[in-house]
Amino acid sequence: MENRTIKHYTATYVPIPSGYMGSLLDWPEVITEGKTIEECRESLFDALHQMILAYRQLQKPIPEPRHTTEQLVIEA
Repeated sequence: MENRTIKHYTATYVPIPSGYMGSLLDWPEVITEGKTIEECRESLFDALHQMILAYRQLQKPIPEPRHTTEQLVIEA
């Protein structure tokens, strides 16, 4: 049985004319769209799951999460 672990990837969501575009900082090939952030998040999760399955089938290493984000607040 394959050893599996929980990984925490950082997602970003950008407003676009049709709703939102979502992507993963540590896995730039995974990009989705949705009318709402919730729909985009669900599509992003599904795309990530499919990508992990494909990488396992191809015996490629799963990218490790490396990014940490922080919101900086400044008076401008």
